[in-house]
Amino acid sequence: MRSRSPWRTRVLAALTAAVAVAAGPALGATGASAAPRAAALVPAVDREVQFTADGTTAYGTVHVPAHRAGRRLAAALLLPGSGQTDRNGDQPPALTPHTLAALADALGEDGVMSLRFDKYGTGRTGLGGRPGAPDMAAFTRQAVAAYDILRAQPEADPRASLVVGHSEGGLQALLVGRAAGAKPAGLALIAPQDMRLLDMIDFQLADLLDRAVAAGQLTASQAQTNKRGVTRAIADFRAGRPVDTSGLLPALSTLLDGMFGPVNADFVRSDDALSPPSVARGVAPGTRTLVTCGTADANVPCRTVPPLVSALAAARTTGPGLRVLPGVDHLLHPAGAPEVDAPLAPSVRRALHDFVRPWRQRPAN
Repeated sequence: MRSRSPWRTRVLAALTAAVAVAAGPALGATGASAAPRAAALVPAVDREVQFTADGTTAYGTVHVPAHRAGRRLAAALLLPGSGQTDRNGDQPPALTPHTLAALADALGEDGVMSLRFDKYGTGRTGLGGRPGAPDMAAFTRQAVAAYDILRAQPEADPRASLVVGHSEGGLQALLVGRAAGAKPAGLALIAPQDMRLLDMIDFQLADLLDRAVAAGQLTASQAQTNKRGVTRAIADFRAGRPVDTSGLLPALSTLLDGMFGPVNADFVRSDDALSPPSVARGVAPGTRTLVTCGTADANVPCRTVPPLVSALAAARTTGPGLRVLPGVDHLLHPAGAPEVDAPLAPSVRRALHDFVRPWRQRPAN
């Protein structure tokens, strides 16, 4: 159930007062009216949880913001981006932007509790004895198990369940919404994967090559040769043919060999089979949705987002819809900010604040 909005709280207070006047004052031993006591304030807490999917135990953190005792809170499952990204949104030791931890804090400011967890291949969870990365369906089953555990937390309002995904986690949020037995009330897709995986890789690498030309690091001819080689390698992988990356720049060859090799091939193939706009068309009508894109995001530029947004509109979703974030990069920081210890850009916080408006709670409310 959605939390009471300020106007509804005032109306209920007025009705309560009117009923009290009509019934006459409640008198104590001294004849004074009894003043109602406010529920005790429960302090914020982070607690460890664990859950099982496909026989593997996963570990996570539930963040419960300060709230009045007895209140049920909207609860958001937080899903990370691609690669070995852990519950905090980090790939330690090289990349530690704390993206998901920051999202948990921002949601907590509006009285929304959250769960973030170490997905397969990260943190305490690990690969669960697997020799390589699971396919996308296994990651979805793990995320659905996390969603169910979050809904079962004693503070959670099961009618106000949300899923918030960053980058690849945006696509995973759509998949959780499709697979979960109890449909989420809201989906926030933050700088989401908005096209097939290998199409995205193709244009991202082409953009990097163009930047190298602009910086004088490559000739235009070298860049063009490598663009064609990347596109050919992707086409061969999709067709099940042997992939030859020997003519590419060493960095590109290493990247593609890793993606298409035995450790990651199943996952890459299963992710690439999914079209995010097609998945989005299956979102339940009436679901409150948010989609963000940052104008300084080279990974998910705003120009690629419209098909996803249109698909959500066709599904008759509601809510803020698309929010363009000026000067925000893929890690949700202002462009040029350091990757470590940089706060979320103010526009990201505003977008989240708008998304959770129907479920907002303050400790004093």
